[in-house]
Amino acid sequence: MDLPFPLLPCTENHEPTLFLRHRRMLRAVVMHAEAWFPLEDIARLMGKRLDERNTRKLDADQRRTAWLLTHGEWQKCLLISESAVFALLIHHYIPENRALRRWLTQDVLPALSARAFDINNDGPTHCQMQWQGTPLSTLQWRGDIWVKLRDMPEIVQVQATGKKNGWLKRLKLLGKRAA
Repeated sequence: MDLPFPLLPCTENHEPTLFLRHRRMLRAVVMHAEAWFPLEDIARLMGKRLDERNTRKLDADQRRTAWLLTHGEWQKCLLISESAVFALLIHHYIPENRALRRWLTQDVLPALSARAFDINNDGPTHCQMQWQGTPLSTLQWRGDIWVKLRDMPEIVQVQATGKKNGWLKRLKLLGKRAA
């Protein structure tokens, strides 16, 4: 497959996750925390003839080639990113694309995220939580929630205004009991 425009070198190989919509297969892979789809699968689901020429309007970081394991054999595929899929859905608009977009956003992408998390669950993940009505950015890792050190004074200050020196008194009492 000779492409008329430069792509990133095809050195990656992946085993895709398979999805079915109206008896049509969609292969998907997650690379560097981003979903990628073979152009031919997206074209089939859209009912359009899309080829490499149609991806020229996309940015260079929205397309790449990679080897995908398909039916037991490695196949070189032109992949497009999640943002490229939505760009093509808008550019080649037909009413059915609404349902396809909903299926991608409500079923496919969450399933890919969950699968990527299951595979890579050894690393921390970013979380957003509410603390006393304000948003707090945290990391969740190995079952524990970690708070940034720079955010600690705000958390302690909010807690201290609720109970005046309650935690400090308890700490001093524990220290006296241990001595």
